[in-house]
Amino acid sequence: MSNVISIHPYFKVKPGKLDAFKAALPAIVKAVSTEKKCAYFDFTINDDTVYCREAYFGADGVNEHVANVGPLLPTLFAVADLARIEVHGPAAELEKLKTGPLAGLKPVWFTHIDGVKR
Repeated sequence: MSNVISIHPYFKVKPGKLDAFKAALPAIVKAVSTEKKCAYFDFTINDDTVYCREAYFGADGVNEHVANVGPLLPTLFAVADLARIEVHGPAAELEKLKTGPLAGLKPVWFTHIDGVKR
């Protein structure tokens, strides 16, 4: 089984703040580009909802990411609300995260049950 953990945050951008939200993204993407345990990280948009598509190798990769981008997140939260956040992965890796820094965001936890691994 894979130890990959994906995080699925959805941001609801405040009225008139989309340009400010987009302006904050390059610094975050640059910071994440240095993370060795990041499998992928990008943003997509639908009207005023922005989704961050991201995954990490193990709970250690997630914790490294949170420590790395944590100082940059207030810029996003000033112009958007976190509408929903999900964390998907194997049970053992999720357990390592449930009392860590992500817990304060109150994510919905999804435990892996089956799939294809390449």
